[in-house]
Amino acid sequence: MNTPVPLSPVIAGCMKWGLWGSKFTTTQYLRLIEECVEAGITSFDHADIYGEYTTEEEFGNALKEKPLLRKKIQIITKCGIKIVSPRRTHHKIKSYDTSKKHICSSVENSLQNLGTDYVDILLIHRPDALMHPQEIAEAFLLLKQQGKALHFGVSNFTATQMQLLNACFAVEFNQLEVSVAHLDPFHNGQLDYCLEKKIIPMAWSPMGGGKLLHAEEDNEKYRRIKAVTEILAEKYNAEPQQILIAFLNTHPSGIIPVMGTSKIERLKLALEAKKIKLEREEWYMLWRASTGHEVP
Repeated sequence: MNTPVPLSPVIAGCMKWGLWGSKFTTTQYLRLIEECVEAGITSFDHADIYGEYTTEEEFGNALKEKPLLRKKIQIITKCGIKIVSPRRTHHKIKSYDTSKKHICSSVENSLQNLGTDYVDILLIHRPDALMHPQEIAEAFLLLKQQGKALHFGVSNFTATQMQLLNACFAVEFNQLEVSVAHLDPFHNGQLDYCLEKKIIPMAWSPMGGGKLLHAEEDNEKYRRIKAVTEILAEKYNAEPQQILIAFLNTHPSGIIPVMGTSKIERLKLALEAKKIKLEREEWYMLWRASTGHEVP
């Protein structure tokens, strides 16, 4: 897989490291960052809003303890969502803002919070009904010229929305919800467009938010998926989690899973899943388990 920036095969999603999850101390942040790098996971996914605008700063405080780590990692962050928070008292309601002014000011805040001069990848977090592709392109071009953001992309954009922006500025990434349980990107054109334009897809919630591994008895779909993953896990001497990641790894677009866990063991398992090469029929076994029927 060739990417514009040397990302690791698994991205560590930091959304739940802070206020919205584990509430790590600076020491715990630093320990997990170092454990990830040692394991070969060097890419970290953020967004300005995570932890109500606190997680980037907490991550940055950890990096200040060992500044040399910055050159060993890739930082991804996202902007464009505005939430109501004690740190943003001027926000009256949750809204989207993809204006040039907001994108540039968001990046300035992220750089300050992360304690770095640049982010490796900047993504527009959600499609904005009022977005103008030329204005987004102007913001991206300025940030690139200033060296404050090196690569650019989007998150949760449809194929036509990617096409709209791609006409003004090269879209390099799209972070999507995609998993065995959420197959829409495989047939709604999102992954097709990524493959056509060599846009690298990142998968958030690659394991269905963890629900796939703990299927409730009254959820028939999840029970079917769990049953198949257990069969394949036994064949490949792997964990069910690794089969779910291998499902994504099999797709030719080069999907990179964003693992939203704060446990190094789960991150390592996801990384090791790259060794599993599912056969086509096995991939479609998982597809059938998700949909509940054979392919048309």
